[in-house]
Amino acid sequence: MNPKEILSHLQGIVGPAYVLNSPEDLATYAYDGTAGISGAAPLAIVQPASTEEVAAIVRFAYENSLVVVARGSGTGLSGGSTAIEDCIILQTNRMNQILEIDAVNLTALVEPGVITADLDMEAAKQKLFYPPDPGSMKISTMGGNVAENSGGLRCFKYGVTEDYLMGLEVVLHDGRVLWTGGKTKKDVAGYNLKKLFASSEGTLGIITKILVRLIPRPPAISTLVAYFDDVAKAGECVTAMVAEGIIPCTVEFLDNVVIRTVDEYANLGLDLDAAALLLVQTDGHPAVVEEEAVQIEEICKRLGAREVKRAKDAAEGEQLATARRAAFASLARVSPTTVLEDASVPRSELATMLLFIQEVAQRYDLRIGTFGHAGDGNLHPTVLIDERNEDEMHRMHKAFEEIFSKAIELGGTVTGEHGVGYAKRDYLPQMLGETGMDLTRKIKSTLDPGGNLNPGKLLELERT
Repeated sequence: MNPKEILSHLQGIVGPAYVLNSPEDLATYAYDGTAGISGAAPLAIVQPASTEEVAAIVRFAYENSLVVVARGSGTGLSGGSTAIEDCIILQTNRMNQILEIDAVNLTALVEPGVITADLDMEAAKQKLFYPPDPGSMKISTMGGNVAENSGGLRCFKYGVTEDYLMGLEVVLHDGRVLWTGGKTKKDVAGYNLKKLFASSEGTLGIITKILVRLIPRPPAISTLVAYFDDVAKAGECVTAMVAEGIIPCTVEFLDNVVIRTVDEYANLGLDLDAAALLLVQTDGHPAVVEEEAVQIEEICKRLGAREVKRAKDAAEGEQLATARRAAFASLARVSPTTVLEDASVPRSELATMLLFIQEVAQRYDLRIGTFGHAGDGNLHPTVLIDERNEDEMHRMHKAFEEIFSKAIELGGTVTGEHGVGYAKRDYLPQMLGETGMDLTRKIKSTLDPGGNLNPGKLLELERT
């Protein structure tokens, strides 16, 4: 089947207005949010509006050995939604309905194109709460969040996307539709298929409906900022909080490079001389929030904080949290290329990892700003370089090889929330080992025997 016939068939499924193939559109979809990584131009971008249309597209692709790459807003940071040559980009943004908020069963049923922050705002109207909050929550989609198993600032206390996943509708490689899970809190019937698709990065099926768990919205929140002269002390402070039985909803770390760029971007009056800061938020019943805020301040001061400030109200606290979400955007203004990475270590190894990143930056003569979710050991070392400088790019890759190896050595992982995609595919064997890789390949070949779903991501390119 030639390209013209393929386009005609796709237009017949979704309508001519929802099949894009101008040179500008095709070039745009070769990229996602990952610096230094681009794919090839796809054959077309298709924008279905229903499960039935997705199933028809996938079935057509299967019958004609065409590649399908699912995509939401394209905010991913591992190259997971970049196009490969002559593929069909299946963009789910038109499927953007919140189908149900069930206050009795504390669930929400949404389509994959729903924006993450919009779901939480809709839940808030019924005093409910959807906690997962990736940094891109105002633009990222729920389908992408499930496919990447996204985390966010609040995951120290509340967990990541899969912790709220109760059910999924998925279009399989041949166009069949699977529903797995449901509203019951307890369900141990058979394999946990819904969680198999979390973190699958579009390589096993196309998500078309998502059922998530909601919780009562916490009535109070308090935000503190603690400044340190030593990054290791900041890391030790997080461990001390947990040792004393305090689990804040948010514990965020920023080093001096990030403090300076964020303050220049958001004009918050941060302490520009501090080596590091911790942004800590505690939420819940007002009396508990007040008690924990006092304890957190005492712990930070005992562990060497040079200053601890408490937001005067929720609005100021949210302003600080919003500024933290802008860390990537503020860093991106500094240099032509901003490479944001993602490595996690056990919380007890946080100080060790922070010092190691600083040492690597000095050894490879790189400017690295580090921020991240210190509460769960998830760090985002971010290199500020110019990708046109080949020597700088070489030094960057060598630096990250050491950082990822160190994370694994400390009992951590090469990705806590960004996913493997294309960017970290070569590191996966080091994480999983030979047996783990063999099982991963078998799962892929069973659920996608033709290798038509997002090939080359997570695993090396293998098509039959």
